[in-house]
Amino acid sequence: MEHVPALDEDLKKTLGPATAKVLAEQLGLHTALDLLHHYPRRYAERGELTSLAELADQIDEHVTVVAQVADARILSFNGGRGKRLEVTITDGSGRLQLVFFGAGVHKPHKDLLPGTRAMFAGKVSKFNHKLQLAHPAYEPLGGDASDRDAATAFASQLIPIYPACAKLESWKIAKCVDAVLPSAQEAVDPLPPVLREGRGLVPLTEALLKIHRPATKADIDDARQRLKWDEAFVLQVALARRRHADSQLPAVPRRPAQGGLLDSFDAKLPFTLTEGQQGVSKEIFDDLATSHPMHRLLQGEVGSGKTLVALRAMLAVVDSGGQAAMLAPTEVLAQQHHRSITEMMGELAEGGMLGGSDQGTKVVLLTGSMGVPARRRALLDLVTGEAGIVIGTHALIEDKVQFHDLGLVVVDEQHRFGVEQRDALRSKGKQPPHLLVMTATPIPRTVAMTVFGDLETSVLDQLPAGRSPIATHVVPAKDKPHFLTRAWERVREEVEKGHQAYVVCPRIGDEEEPKKKAAAEDEAEKRPPLAVLDIAEQLTRGPLAGLSVEVLHGRMDPADKDDVMRRFAAGEVKVLVATTVIEVGVNVPNSTAMVIMDADRFGVSQLHQLRGRVGRGSAPGLCLLVSEMHEASPARARLAAVAATLDGFELSRIDLEQRREGDVLGQAQSGVRSSLRMLAVIEDEEVIAQAREEATRVVAEDPELERLPGLRTALDALLDTEREQYLEKG
Repeated sequence: MEHVPALDEDLKKTLGPATAKVLAEQLGLHTALDLLHHYPRRYAERGELTSLAELADQIDEHVTVVAQVADARILSFNGGRGKRLEVTITDGSGRLQLVFFGAGVHKPHKDLLPGTRAMFAGKVSKFNHKLQLAHPAYEPLGGDASDRDAATAFASQLIPIYPACAKLESWKIAKCVDAVLPSAQEAVDPLPPVLREGRGLVPLTEALLKIHRPATKADIDDARQRLKWDEAFVLQVALARRRHADSQLPAVPRRPAQGGLLDSFDAKLPFTLTEGQQGVSKEIFDDLATSHPMHRLLQGEVGSGKTLVALRAMLAVVDSGGQAAMLAPTEVLAQQHHRSITEMMGELAEGGMLGGSDQGTKVVLLTGSMGVPARRRALLDLVTGEAGIVIGTHALIEDKVQFHDLGLVVVDEQHRFGVEQRDALRSKGKQPPHLLVMTATPIPRTVAMTVFGDLETSVLDQLPAGRSPIATHVVPAKDKPHFLTRAWERVREEVEKGHQAYVVCPRIGDEEEPKKKAAAEDEAEKRPPLAVLDIAEQLTRGPLAGLSVEVLHGRMDPADKDDVMRRFAAGEVKVLVATTVIEVGVNVPNSTAMVIMDADRFGVSQLHQLRGRVGRGSAPGLCLLVSEMHEASPARARLAAVAATLDGFELSRIDLEQRREGDVLGQAQSGVRSSLRMLAVIEDEEVIAQAREEATRVVAEDPELERLPGLRTALDALLDTEREQYLEKG
């Protein structure tokens, strides 16, 4: 008997160098185990035809269809010198044309006789307004079975359709899988036997055989259920071990002093905290009072008052003799936080200064663009402990920055920071500081459990009293240009009432002109995105002439950015034309209107973030989503969803359903292939929640997994270096 290749053996040995090269380069599959985890996308039944009607949405995509030849004819062109074979296939739902040219027409002409059923694979294109596959690969589903039973078995067989590429069709991948399938017997089962049996899951080797070569649809269900559990459980064990390791670290308990800084601050607040703010603050204060580091994710709806909750946590730490650092992703946001925190604190932010409160502390700003004297002063205030609170950008992480006693790190907009940055700041404490991570992007519960699984989660979903509703409308600029004219009139009306407005564009406009897409279907797709500098000029000359219009974008000098932002906050600038630099944290309560140009070029969550910049005062907010996309396009459906609800959690579900799981789990950023091939984060909420419970229990009983070598192996495979970093990044 020939030797069965080990699961981690290179595919070159089994499949030959040419095929192995395509699998590695095109699909990222290097070993037999990788190939066994390359699951079929769906299954075609020989007795049932795959729908051709759905191909209209798949232009330029590689597809595999199962259909029957309706007719085939050879046509001559070029005075009889050229030959073209046109084959029409049908599946009952629609018809599709296949074309073959030149010397390559004779074999398919012989193979593809009317009535022949086959699998066809190729790239969908459009010619003369008709869909076609040019030179598709095909595999006849022959009827050469010798007797009726064999023919029936053949007709009812499930054909796995694999995610494929131009150089390797689905059925060729199926043949590769056949070559490595015997080695599935060597797969190490990561699930503890008690868990597997308790949940009625099939063994791993059986699941791999059933997913690739199912005899029935029930086989597919059994395999999927089992493989989903593997993915959810191994990932949750990795996160549970991280939580367990963090819980073993020492930290200094930080409790607010009676009658101290926090009490003084609360006493001067001109409003009462919402129930949500009080509840979340209690969770945070309870964590801060323990002798191991807090690891908490605070996710809040746009405008729910997260900054206030974070500030109270920082004041509690200062009260206990420690320091707090807030890390912001951009200079604009760091300056904005510094401005709003010092305003909220008043004289309490002037500790040690003339006129400052005895109980106060210094609140310093540290960014990369600060002048040398200001920077030196800020660094000195940190090392002596004079400054209890520092707000900064990546500049906080530099080696030169030393703290007297760092007790709390607050990370704003976590998804913009890498693991090294978060850890570099945390390492500046004498003992590990407490960590509070904030995000204004609402995250569905399952994603929070999967992506931020090493953090305890607090949610703020109640808006403070006095916040106004925001009306959102889609402005179809191409179909109804008068709607856009009306949009600018509305901006003018808001300014005349004494309010201010934002206009957001996807591009700055001082970069090189992006190359136009060749013959795109839609003009809006073809032209470059609208730019801040161009739109600002058009508005000042046209519909907003006479109003004070200024621009704000990431490539401006930091001092100029701060100046524009300060004048906008003071009400001197009436209309701010900006990029998404205003997306997070910018708080100007007098802004009531926002016009988002080319809104279809932004994601659902990003539009929700941007919209949250208006309606922050007592006057109602208005957000207009301008798009030139066609009414029936998916982009317009996305905009309609944003206009239909102000619930960020609902929008985040819509956003997630429209994107690949891998993007959600940060794979696009980390360059690691998603380990989630079977698990759907939204649909499989129950599996993820149960896997988290099981994982927590398993790790509590056996943190090093000494009694579960199979799980240990699966974990090592999941946590290669990049993956480990990705998990730490959260």
